[in-house]
Amino acid sequence: MKAADCGTLFVVATPIGHLGDLSARAVEALARADVVAAEDTRRTGKLLAQLDLKRPLVSCHKFSEARVVGELVERVLSGQRVALVSDGGTPAVSDPGSRLVQAAHEAGCSVVAIPGPCAVAAALSVAGLPADRYLFAGFLPPRRTTRRKALAELARWDGTLVVFEAPHRLHGTLDDALELLGNRTVVLCRELTKLHEEVWRGSVSALRARMQQRARVRGEIVLVFGPPETSVPAGDAEQLDALHRRFADALEAEEGDEKRALRRLARELGLARGELKRRLFG
Repeated sequence: MKAADCGTLFVVATPIGHLGDLSARAVEALARADVVAAEDTRRTGKLLAQLDLKRPLVSCHKFSEARVVGELVERVLSGQRVALVSDGGTPAVSDPGSRLVQAAHEAGCSVVAIPGPCAVAAALSVAGLPADRYLFAGFLPPRRTTRRKALAELARWDGTLVVFEAPHRLHGTLDDALELLGNRTVVLCRELTKLHEEVWRGSVSALRARMQQRARVRGEIVLVFGPPETSVPAGDAEQLDALHRRFADALEAEEGDEKRALRRLARELGLARGELKRRLFG
């Protein structure tokens, strides 16, 4: 069958909170869809009910996507209109959907974006940080060891960094970020577009202290870290000498433990530990 005989897979962005963010084009795509492939059929069913729409739903989440891709592509090949949605935001952006999109392309069918809400774009727009070069790293690993490894690798990125985080892991992530990314500017975006939306901007240490005052943090969280700070200029002999003296003091305070001394001084200067080592030792 030629691509011209196919239907279309519509990748439809849905609200991350406020229903008013759903575009008229998205409503039309949902209303005209022969089937809606949904991350959570119950949640999408509620959205359709709010729009006074009734459409067939097929579950397409991270555990079922591989199993239903074939069926959904066959529907597109037969001329149907399939609308792909996630629980909120843009499908396939840290959400299920990429396998279905890939399979539709490989089958030669039309894939159309219905753009709209996206937590990454929304957070960047209110962060007040450079967004011409940014790295989106999705959710950080849940285990502390692997999270620290991921942050150490991300510390090499010299632009703005965007990550998602679960509320019950926020305290631990900020502890690790302060050590591994340094005390750079960070923007907390919590519950974007929802009733209890919060956008807070400051240093990692200040955000860490702010969050420690809360017994429990709730909601969906996006963290936007600014580029690495340059609070300690490199290359000037006098300043480099002063930096070495401070490291010597830290080393003495940590009883000769170089690793702990580096960690201590990096925290004081608001630098990633790797950057501090580069400036100290070249």
